[in-house]
Amino acid sequence: MRRFLTQHASAFSDAVHKLLAFPLGTLLSLVVIGTALSLPAAGWLVLDNLRDLAGGVPKPQQISLFMVPSADKRAFDEVELRLRLARVGSWRFVPRDEALERLKAIEGVPEILATLPKNPLPDAFIVEPEDIRPEAVESLARTFSNWPEVEHVQLDSEWVRRFDVFLRIGRLMIVMLAGLFGGALIIVTFNTIRLQILAQADEIEVARLIGATNAFVRRPFQYFGFLQGLLGGLFAVSLVVAGAALLSGPLDELVALYGGRWSLRGLDLALAGSLTGIGALLGWVGAQLSVAVHLRKS
Repeated sequence: MRRFLTQHASAFSDAVHKLLAFPLGTLLSLVVIGTALSLPAAGWLVLDNLRDLAGGVPKPQQISLFMVPSADKRAFDEVELRLRLARVGSWRFVPRDEALERLKAIEGVPEILATLPKNPLPDAFIVEPEDIRPEAVESLARTFSNWPEVEHVQLDSEWVRRFDVFLRIGRLMIVMLAGLFGGALIIVTFNTIRLQILAQADEIEVARLIGATNAFVRRPFQYFGFLQGLLGGLFAVSLVVAGAALLSGPLDELVALYGGRWSLRGLDLALAGSLTGIGALLGWVGAQLSVAVHLRKS
């Protein structure tokens, strides 16, 4: 066991020495790896923030029933009775005064409302049906529109569905982009290790002649690829964190100008750890393939 640990410590030390022996080349490799890893990570972070930004909008399964202006308490009770008998799910009544107060909370709107002689908003019921299948929700909306004292039925689902499709397409594109960059990083590590193997070909041959195993020859290069990928992942994390920090202030100010409250969510520990781990794994895979090809040929 002690011999095993000593061999790994020696291989690790050799890998660190290789990284420090050519600082400029190591720095350029880290920049390439970090940039390639940061682009998919930044894209994923952007999609997560867009999803959070849209988190406060009405859900696709909500149906709004707007009552006629002349509707009274009897009409409201009748609609509630119909909803209860239909067992459509949950609902809540939103009086016109409450809707007006919510509207006044939006910046710039109170000045417009002040010019109106009376409250222009209708009383409404917000229904959240149990069956959220698109065809079932649309059928309910058609049924509600035929009820007396109901002037208009609004199903705010189309743009939310489109936004959800946009997010799914964006995630798919980011996964494809990450796959392409991952393959490119493996190739970069493969070629870097290959050049080192060619430079040390005589040393490797002598070591094998005196009894060195393939695992012994492979180990320093594996550590080199692992460390290079690990450092590249850490550099990618720093790029994403720096970019989020630079954009956070202007974006918060922009959202505040529209009367909203939202803050850019940065890179969490889970994503940062995943990014670093993926970089290390890709570096190790590239080194493993490069050494395996060389040993097979020799």
